[in-house]
Amino acid sequence: MAHLVDVPGVYPAGRLDKDSEGLLLLTDDGRLQARIAEPRYKTQKTYLAQVEGVPDEAAIAGLRAGVMLKDGKTKPANAEPIDPPDLWERDPPIRYRKNVADSWLSLTISEGKNRQVRRMTAAVEHPTLRLVRWSVGSWTVEGLSPGEWREIDV
Repeated sequence: MAHLVDVPGVYPAGRLDKDSEGLLLLTDDGRLQARIAEPRYKTQKTYLAQVEGVPDEAAIAGLRAGVMLKDGKTKPANAEPIDPPDLWERDPPIRYRKNVADSWLSLTISEGKNRQVRRMTAAVEHPTLRLVRWSVGSWTVEGLSPGEWREIDV
């Protein structure tokens, strides 16, 4: 992480897998880091997910109820279809398939299972093509471009 951010003494609060984009919080406060990262504190995280296909009401209801994964059932998510968001270009771009529609969902979760949103959308038969963490708690990536950051006093 240190080679990406030229700010000494800060550490990530949570993580993003290499295929995901969006908000990554960095802090120099160990208690705040634990509060954000630890599942027991249930910090809400909102993701914008571009998925394969167009989920019907049953798929959305499944996400809202929680889905069964190999490591157990997820807690219910706040899941809503959304219009395509105005985001930065992705590098590399997602794979497009002429004969398969795609759509966007907003998903808010309060746990942090490994690759949870991707596994949840796959479980309702709409694999994630692009995943952007939009917010963690009250902090959001709104107004930031990739690689930009802002300092916030907490």
